[in-house]
Amino acid sequence: MILADQYVRFKREARAFCREVIEPRATMHDLTGPFVKENVQALAERGWLGIPWPKELGGMGLDYQSYAMAVEEVSRVCASTGLTMAAHTSLGTYPIYKFGSTEQKEKYIPRLARGAYLGVFGLTEPNAGSDAAGIESTARKTEQGYVINGSKRFITSASYAGTVIVAASLDRKLGRKGITCFIVETATPGFKVASVEHKLGLKGSDTAELVFEDMLVPLNSVLGKEYDGYRIFMETLDGGRISIGAFCLGMAQCALDTMITWFNDREMTQLQSKALADVAVQVEAARLLVYNAAQIKDTGVRVDKECAFAKLFASETAMWACGVAIDAIGPLAITDDMPVARAYRDAKLGEIGEGTSEVMRMIIAKDVLKEAKESC
Repeated sequence: MILADQYVRFKREARAFCREVIEPRATMHDLTGPFVKENVQALAERGWLGIPWPKELGGMGLDYQSYAMAVEEVSRVCASTGLTMAAHTSLGTYPIYKFGSTEQKEKYIPRLARGAYLGVFGLTEPNAGSDAAGIESTARKTEQGYVINGSKRFITSASYAGTVIVAASLDRKLGRKGITCFIVETATPGFKVASVEHKLGLKGSDTAELVFEDMLVPLNSVLGKEYDGYRIFMETLDGGRISIGAFCLGMAQCALDTMITWFNDREMTQLQSKALADVAVQVEAARLLVYNAAQIKDTGVRVDKECAFAKLFASETAMWACGVAIDAIGPLAITDDMPVARAYRDAKLGEIGEGTSEVMRMIIAKDVLKEAKESC
């Protein structure tokens, strides 16, 4: 893939930084499970928690493709850190940047961009996952503000958040049309981190359940407009799928890196040569889809189908590539001596988070049919 010089330089610098600073702690976080706090601080010091936001709001003023490349390179060496970075930027900050008032942007984005705290996105609930329109958390408007009750589950970085974008319904009878999004500060009375999940992989990433008990938030905490929450979180997920695609691309590249290192000074069988070649082709195809979606997003156009392409293909490629690498190398590949074992466990989330593979296929099929009708 031919990249403009600015991206070649950025990617080279990103690779060097990740290998020097992020990679040395990856095994430790995987084995013992502490949150990747030091890595997040290193990202903040580099400005990487605000890559795509304007400089006047404390960001780096770069584009979404640069951001996707950074997520890819971080995830290539430590997926727990890559997921933390992606969720903070695409889910915890983007909605404020895109839909927030001038006052909300000036209040929150500089803090989020410099890593004063992490931003998170509260959508998934115990009874509402793929069916995001079925959320049960409620908001009731009063003269003092909105009273929110409910819970959210599987929320990335929730224990370390300063702000949460919370989706709640003002009128459940209206279904998706009753949903409103709020910017909630975690110091608000009634906000509680109820439990922390223990997961198959991504041991260094924090995943927790949130509970809201008569949590009163100010009237000016509404993000966008009342009853516009469904549109807001659907567009947020649209861009977030690019970062999840980049996150999965990094793990797929980790599998390829492991194979290259292993076979570099060994004689390969015909089957092993085929395995290495197949993984290299699929990883490059995933990269093309992820970068293409990022480039289109940088034009300001909605990219639902392209984001679904990137997320679906990259996530399934990551799982497949890790499995192929393990099969080709043999038993040593499932030990802690090789990063592909960690990537194999970490990669499964990619097929589930921000829309399962089945949901991605539904989005793609719908858009393909729509485009076909419009072209007639």
